[in-house]
Amino acid sequence: MKKKSYKIKETLSNALELPKDLILDVAKVTLVGNNSVTVENHKGILEYNENQIRVNTCGGVLIVIGTKLNIKSIIQEEITITGEINSIGY
Repeated sequence: MKKKSYKIKETLSNALELPKDLILDVAKVTLVGNNSVTVENHKGILEYNENQIRVNTCGGVLIVIGTKLNIKSIIQEEITITGEINSIGY
């Protein structure tokens, strides 16, 4: 049932030309150089240390790996991580 409602929302998003991150509640990840990453529509932080930050999203766990990682800001639906970012993955 969940897959069917997702498909309906995706079709609606395409028909109305609306951003999928708003309609489908998927994460939007914005990387600026290798020093900053912003994650919108997150579901919370699972792990945090200066070498790895794990963020829960609807699409799975997003892992940011680097050195001197720091959470610059965190609000209800957006996290900004700074530091030397080496990799990002699910």
